[in-house]
Amino acid sequence: RREAAEYYRGQRVPERMEEALNALFPLRPQDLYGELANYFSNYSKAPVICKLVGRKVLDGVGQPTLEVEINCTVKNCEKRICSTIMSSHSQIPENAAHETVEADEKERNASVNTAVEWVNQSLNALLRDLKPTDQCQVDKMLGEYFANKVEEKKKIQKQEEGEAEATLALTPCIPSPEPSVKRKGAGPGKKLSVAEKPIPPAEPAEPVLCGSLAIGGASLAIAKAGATVSHIPLYSHIALLKHDQELPEEITLPLPMVTLLNCEKISPTKLKLVKEVMLIPPVQLSCKQGIERILDIQKEMTRLLEVPGKMPTSQLGDSKKGRAQSSGKKGPPPFLKRISHLGCLTTGCDDVEQLLHLMQTACDNIGLQLGTDMYLAINCAAHELMDYNKGKYEILTGTFKSPDEMVDMYVELTDKFPFIIALIDPLRKEDRQQWSNICRALGSKCYLIAEDAATHISKLKTDQNINTPTCSGVVLKYINQTKVSDFIELTGILDGQRHITILGSPDGESSDDSLVDLAVGLGARFIKLGGLSRGERVTKYNRLLAIEEELAKNRTLREAELEFVTFPEESQPEDQLSDVLPPPKED
Repeated sequence: RREAAEYYRGQRVPERMEEALNALFPLRPQDLYGELANYFSNYSKAPVICKLVGRKVLDGVGQPTLEVEINCTVKNCEKRICSTIMSSHSQIPENAAHETVEADEKERNASVNTAVEWVNQSLNALLRDLKPTDQCQVDKMLGEYFANKVEEKKKIQKQEEGEAEATLALTPCIPSPEPSVKRKGAGPGKKLSVAEKPIPPAEPAEPVLCGSLAIGGASLAIAKAGATVSHIPLYSHIALLKHDQELPEEITLPLPMVTLLNCEKISPTKLKLVKEVMLIPPVQLSCKQGIERILDIQKEMTRLLEVPGKMPTSQLGDSKKGRAQSSGKKGPPPFLKRISHLGCLTTGCDDVEQLLHLMQTACDNIGLQLGTDMYLAINCAAHELMDYNKGKYEILTGTFKSPDEMVDMYVELTDKFPFIIALIDPLRKEDRQQWSNICRALGSKCYLIAEDAATHISKLKTDQNINTPTCSGVVLKYINQTKVSDFIELTGILDGQRHITILGSPDGESSDDSLVDLAVGLGARFIKLGGLSRGERVTKYNRLLAIEEELAKNRTLREAELEFVTFPEESQPEDQLSDVLPPPKED
């Protein structure tokens, strides 16, 4: 009994019990023991991570991906706090060969299996007993773990290369036949096909370490756990991390870039230049009002595409091809009507003006005007258009343009259709001079955004002189080994360089809506989530609406702004074109 009394006195239990009883008696709460539990919970130890669980699950397109679950010790009991599902991302273009797609799927499956193993074994032991609110420490340890895995991989590759060289040295050398001299020149009456200007070769795809999903999944899951145990929304938790634990007085919602049409580049129609047509509501509207307006446009567009061949040709543009169709020789192109994996209508056109006139028709029919009541963004995905044999982009079937001609085409297009306020990936990232040219020509009235043309996140962080094109902003995707701290650091860099941040969802989206909280907490200018169909995408729009309602209720919602950047007319030296990042810091 004496030991018990000393133990409780050492923990100040009698003193705090008396304080609790004195504080609660005047209130006379209906649930006295509930109030006592709440009172004493303020003195309990902070939750700590006790277990990570990794699972192999499916994403929104049926591809394998990773789920990470966080369990914490809360008041002496193990408790499941939250989980997150990573979105899958592939660098394989949609027109890739069947063998390439199969190899990518096999590699993805192996990567998910490795990620599950990392989470359940190494990361489970590594992060145990850490506080879920200590995001910086968690991400530092995850980064060190991943760096060690990269070094292990390099050692294995070096060893395998050494063994291959040794095997090659033992192989007898068989002389190859000399090439025929006659093949050196062109045949009589033939001209050599030479590109107007040599184009920079495509940069190799960023290597993805098998299992890297585990790093991004663990980091995001722990951020969600930190918000949960702190009893605040995830976007507030992210904002606190970004602003050194000082929550901004007002928060701006990112403007949604809502995909209305997915123009497949493998469709039977001729247009290849456009991959996605996106709608951006004006800043004067609330997010709810903007989405409702976009839904009206989507319904009208669905009606227009309902019956193939019934679309009035006059509404599809006045090109020569359009006039030929109106003569009765040939009907309009076969519009498709199905839902893409991006959550939007799939269609095709024979040229870009036909597509833009179709958009104008849909808006006119419901009393809206493009350029005032709604704006357009176009995802060109130019890296999928390059014909390396010709050194040109194939914008229509059989129609090619050089990088310089592409710049002229975009200038002409935005002059004719000024309601286009954003172009995503209008050029490959290797065409750096043309990126500079298009930014100087259009930057003051149109956002020139790099998505696949942007440098990989890992290189943006580590290599300050990386070959990044001049642009208005960058689309960031939370994939692979990306950590929450990486996003916080990168958005701070982009903010300092007056570049806009767009958070985008990968093609293989999951039902996890954390991306929306990340975008709000980080202060992204836009958020690119796909269309207003498919549950995994609609879930995110619903989360965006819920955050808007909560911020409006708390009177902390600030109206968004559209500010374009005027780029200098003078051409910059080659080593200054990578202006997405500041100069390297001195140690």
